[in-house]
Amino acid sequence: MKERQISEADALVLCKRAEDHFFDRKAAAFSGQKLQKIVVALANADGGEVVVGIADDKDEPDPAKRWNGHATAEDYNGLLQALHTLNPSVDVRYEFLKHETNGTIALHIFVERGADVNKTSDGKVYQRSGAQSLPLTAEQITELGFAKGARSYENMKLPDLPPEQIADARELASFLADYSPSTDPLDYAVNQHLMDIRDWTPLVAGILLFGDNPSAMMPRKCGVRISRYETREDDPEREHLKESYYIEGPAYRLIHASVEKIIAILSSISMWGTEGSEKKGYPPEAIWEVFVNAIIHRDYSISDDVHVTIFNDRIEIFSPGKLPGYVRVENILDARFNRNSKLVRCLNRYRDAPNKDMGEGLNTAFQKMKEWKLKPPTITEEGNYIKVVIRHAPLALPTEAIMNFLDTEPEITNKQARGLTGIKSENAVKKEFLKLQDEGVIERVPGRGGGHAAWRKVKAPEDAS
Repeated sequence: MKERQISEADALVLCKRAEDHFFDRKAAAFSGQKLQKIVVALANADGGEVVVGIADDKDEPDPAKRWNGHATAEDYNGLLQALHTLNPSVDVRYEFLKHETNGTIALHIFVERGADVNKTSDGKVYQRSGAQSLPLTAEQITELGFAKGARSYENMKLPDLPPEQIADARELASFLADYSPSTDPLDYAVNQHLMDIRDWTPLVAGILLFGDNPSAMMPRKCGVRISRYETREDDPEREHLKESYYIEGPAYRLIHASVEKIIAILSSISMWGTEGSEKKGYPPEAIWEVFVNAIIHRDYSISDDVHVTIFNDRIEIFSPGKLPGYVRVENILDARFNRNSKLVRCLNRYRDAPNKDMGEGLNTAFQKMKEWKLKPPTITEEGNYIKVVIRHAPLALPTEAIMNFLDTEPEITNKQARGLTGIKSENAVKKEFLKLQDEGVIERVPGRGGGHAAWRKVKAPEDAS
């Protein structure tokens, strides 16, 4: 049994830490049956941590008074016995944390996602969702069983790499500088199952998270390719390629560097909006959430990078791998299944976590597009890839978008209308103009024909004088 002393400051951080999808804390006077429920729920989701010996917020409002552990580690034997009776067994590690000031001890349990459907001793199945451990229906248990059959490449061993590639990594040291309680790098890697503790071999998840250069250390491609094509065509030619970038690094750095590059490219593109030519074409939150999903949920067994292609009127993001488990395009906004639980869990512990709103990423992207009055992203499966397209196309009908544009601009051309509406056909846009002409609200600009043709609002009688 491992026991380590923690400072009063580290203990206070644990007492203040909010319960969430990966973390729970309970008072020392806690039953084995209730602990089973939490541990099983975490194992059936993405794993996580439980600290026993810290009171709930509702029982003790003052964080400084929440630490209330047992006098000795042996006082937790009953709880540990309750965990050992689970069948199928749950992959757990634990340590005892001794408060340096009051000398009492808390039990810190690390739970790994299970390969089977885990259940409590009375046969009930729970799954973590947010800060709750929820019972599953028979149908949900069946879906969970199907999802559990999906193996993740993040758990594969990398036998040619020494453990120092994780334990001594600069990124891990930087991460742990903000981590509480203060933790040794090797202890963190072991407790989070980022290396095989039998022979200390690094696992793929550990290298993706903390390796100095995962792209050079992995047997599979795992970087990001960003390409800018100066066209709106579906099948661009080589001559349309304006610039291309390859970005690599540990996951947290990779996400930030890639999104910064995407935003920088977009800032140079002018797009037609309802108020004329606009530089800022997309909600940044939508780009962030879709891209983060592409990194953390991709299939790393496929040797390819995440591809981001930026066109004049859209962004296409290709993420290697089919949808995991029971997730389908039809239920993707409601289903919850993480292919890479270690990656998701550890990224969530960064101070500024890229996936802090667990399970709400794509929902946020859809909501932000709606708020910006743009059409929602489209999600499709194409071969072994998930393709998400974020289009600069207004939510309004084409005729509404044209009229909104003419509220601020004196005239509109066919090209401008195509950029505004997302319609690619000149003839299709011309039909929208003719509809509005038939309604008597727009007219052709006199003396402008061919490629210079334009349309304007019909002046009201009082404006004609």
